[in-house]
Formats: sequence, structure tokens, C-alpha cells
Amino acid sequence: MKWKKYGRYMATAAMVLALAACSSDGKRGAGETERVSEHEEADREGMPGWQRYAEEPVTLDWYVNYSWFATPWGENLVSKTITEETGVDIQFITPIGNEPEKLNALIASGTLPDIITIGWWEPQVSGIIKEGLVYPLNELADAYDPYFWEVSDPVAVNWYTQEDGNIYAYPNSPVTPEDVEENPDLTSNETFLVRKDIYEAIGSPDMTTPEGFSAAVKAAAEQFPEVEGGPLIPIGAHVFDTVGNVSFDQYLMNFLAVPWEKDGEFYDRYTDEEYIRWLKVFRKLGEEGYLANDIFVDTRTQMEEKLAQGRYFCMFYQYTDMVDQQKTLYANHPESMYLAVEGPRNSRGSDPTLPTTGVGGWTVTMISRNCKNPERAIALLDYLMSEHGQMITYLGVEGETYDMEDGTPVLKEEVRKVLDTDRDTYDKLYGADDSYWMLQDIVMQMKWKQKPSPAIAQLEEWTKQYVIYSGYTDIVLPVDSKEAAMDEKIRKLWGETLPGLLLASSEEAFDTLLETFIEKRRSLGYEEVCKKKTEYLKQAKEKLGL
Repeated sequence: MKWKKYGRYMATAAMVLALAACSSDGKRGAGETERVSEHEEADREGMPGWQRYAEEPVTLDWYVNYSWFATPWGENLVSKTITEETGVDIQFITPIGNEPEKLNALIASGTLPDIITIGWWEPQVSGIIKEGLVYPLNELADAYDPYFWEVSDPVAVNWYTQEDGNIYAYPNSPVTPEDVEENPDLTSNETFLVRKDIYEAIGSPDMTTPEGFSAAVKAAAEQFPEVEGGPLIPIGAHVFDTVGNVSFDQYLMNFLAVPWEKDGEFYDRYTDEEYIRWLKVFRKLGEEGYLANDIFVDTRTQMEEKLAQGRYFCMFYQYTDMVDQQKTLYANHPESMYLAVEGPRNSRGSDPTLPTTGVGGWTVTMISRNCKNPERAIALLDYLMSEHGQMITYLGVEGETYDMEDGTPVLKEEVRKVLDTDRDTYDKLYGADDSYWMLQDIVMQMKWKQKPSPAIAQLEEWTKQYVIYSGYTDIVLPVDSKEAAMDEKIRKLWGETLPGLLLASSEEAFDTLLETFIEKRRSLGYEEVCKKKTEYLKQAKEKLGL
């Protein structure tokens, strides 16, 4: 599975689509579109929409709210095949630079493209729905393509159904609590990584305790002060952003098994004593010179360059974000690639609690009211959600990228070789392996799971033992609520505070800054926010039958 650079999607487990709990009172309500009413007599018992429309070429604009997404349409095998089978050509639109600015500009100007894919946690999701800027998918399905009801996940549909009875957004990779119970091979993307040769050279030490972790970091820095022509970065991390750093907050919390709730109430993970204990470990290492300036200022591009060089000794990281760099290391110097090992644990030695995707998925896809061919848009989505569409987006085309052997799809060796060594070339030639991940279904795709690249097999396998379900914590506060405004300020306050905690000159300075954060947070309405989050937490558990 290829979930490339999706940043804080797991990490922002506090606000997102209001669990579909906020009502959509948009400007154009259910059943009001002329186009839908014209097609109420559509054939509901015939073939899927994509087959009915396949002989009628059309181009749809698809906005993907990630500046890093650059796989073109129409050049590789998968996109050509999809266009041949559905009659739909795609013109992707992606932001250059700041994603929120681009998306907000499209909304403000009323120029949302035909199809929109954005993170489920983005505040614009509920705003777009509330303003009536997207079609109810259920209306489009009933009018044009009832096949939607055959290929959609009923739990995901229920999760995203609004109070008005409509579903406006459909997720990729939704995972339910039952999926986790029934699929022991489900993975998390969260890992604690060490550079293999350095880790082994210092004796493969236990890094689960503060003492062992600190000693290992120091030993690595002392024995390997320079690697690949540059200074070793003892501790790596994701980039810092306006609301913190996923490595030093959410991922660290999960490795320490910090709970999301206690006694049915939303839990304050940021002041958990185990978490604060370990933040102080990192602060002390920073005081001693082991937190390099690089981690506080590097962009994603700079990080990727240093990962490909093996410049980091250890780091909390979502391994799916460094697959390409790991493959580069494996191809050039296998001993320098990264391993997933046991990282920091709480004082009780509890196992990490590593979440997989929730029922909310990673991103959601919507169909804009600006779309002149909504019947083609819903048919395309249904195609991609179907087993047939999933096989094509994951495996490619039978006979060209894979063959069936005893009823099981097996990638052709020459295709696998390109996939394992040169992702850019693979995307340009084939475009499978979820290059087009917008409607990816990881649970469905597990039955065709291919042997992972030796570069990432160990990383994938390591996480399976610690996977838990936390999808009920994927809460969003309604974008126009006072609690959402409060929470946004609190999150930004944390984003300003975290670097200061890590760089504090003494433990006393750390404590003072933390106390200031807690007091400011209280004054911003933290208790009200927690109360509202608890309310939604309970609703989410009810929706999931937990």
C-alpha cells in the first residue's frame, strides 16, 4: 500500500468531520438539483454505470489537496485502462505550495473542480458540506448508479451519513473494529526506526527505557560522528508544523500506550506523566547537543534527501512515508537501511498501541455541484470502489503486470523489479500499487497482497503485533462551533510550545513553560473543548457498536 506523505492524518486525532454529527443545512438541499430529478427513472437493475457510459468520452477535473501528488493521468497502463473501461479521462489539479490557501481560494471563488479529495480532518470538509457545495452521493447513486450500494462499505456509509440522512463524502481505506479483529495482517504505519549498521555496531541495545535510549543515542553519535559526508543526526523526526510534531507528540504517545480516553471521558494525552517523563528525556538530550538543528528547520524535501542518505540514527516515523528512500538505501547499501525496533515504553513496560486506519479512512472524496456530469463522476467512484477497480489500481492489468497462478494474482518479475527499485519509473509505466489511492480499500486488497519488497518487509511485519483500533477517536468539532475555534487556538499553542519544551535550557525551564501552556490552554476554553469531544467520543462509539 502506498500512503505517501500524509503527514498528520493519524496525528490529528482530535478534529475532523464531526463524526457526521453536524447537520448539513446547505444552500441546496436534498433532491433540489434539476439534474437528479430528471433521472429518477434511471435503470436501477441494469449494469453498473461505468459500463453503461463507457462509450461516451468525458473529461473530469479532480482536485487532490496534496502538493506532493504528481502521478499524471493517461500516460501509464492503469490510467489508460481505466479511461478505456469507463470513458472518463482525468485532469488532476493539485496545489502548489500551501494546500489550505489553494482550497480556500477554490471555495471562495465558487470554482471547486468536479471531484475533490482532501483529508478527512480538514475543517473545509464540513464547511463544503454545510454550504451545499457538493452533491449527496446517495442521491447521485439512486438517480444514476445504484451500483454504489453494492460496492460501498455500509459501516463507512453510516459513519459519514449526516443528520439530514445524506452522505456527501466517501473515504479511502476505511477500517472497522471488526476488520482489525478478523485481519491479523493489518499493519500500522507508525514505527521506531534505527539505522541497521549503526544500531548493530553499538550492540543492538535496548532502547525502551530512558537510560537505554539515551546511552544508545550517545554511543551512535560518538562512534559515527559523520555519515555519508555529513554529520550524523542522532534523533530524526517528522517536520514541525503549526500544531506540533507528530513524532514528538502523537507517535511518542502511542509508543508509550498513552490512552485516548479514561472512564469514558476524553483524556488529556499532552500532560500524561509518562509522556512528560519522556519529553524530558529528549529535552536532556537536546541540552547535551543530541537534538540537531536540522530537525527543527528542515522541510519535507530536505528530510527525504537525508533519509535517502541514511543520515539519521533513530526516529519515530511513519514508514510508509519513507518507502522510496528505504528502497534507495537497500539498493545501494543494504546495511545502511532502517529497521523497526522496540522503542520507548512507559514505566510499566506496556506494549505500544499503534493505530491502523479508522472507519473514517485517510482522505475523503466528494463530487462538486459544479460538476456538469455528476452521473459520470459517481459511476467513476463506484468503479474505483469495486473489486474490479481495486484490482486494477492495486495490481494493474492481468497478463501485463501480473498473472493468475492457481487462482492467485502474482506480479510479473520484471514489474516487481521496477516497483522495488524505481518508484518514479514504475508510476510512469504502470501506475498500479495504489498510485491512484483516492478510493483505495486496504482491507479488500489484502486478499491479493503481494510479497513486500525486502526493503520494507521487516518494517511492515514489525507493526502487526501492536495494531489496535482507535478510529472512534477520529473526532471533528463542527467547523462553525465555538469549541472548534477554541481547539484550533489550543492546537496552535501546542505547536508554539513543543519546540520550546524540547529546547528548554533546564528541567526547571521546561516545567515553567509546560505550566504556562496548561494555564493558557485553560483560558482558551480547554475544559469546554474536552466536554464537547467527550460527547462526540460517545457518539462515535455508539455508531461503531463499541
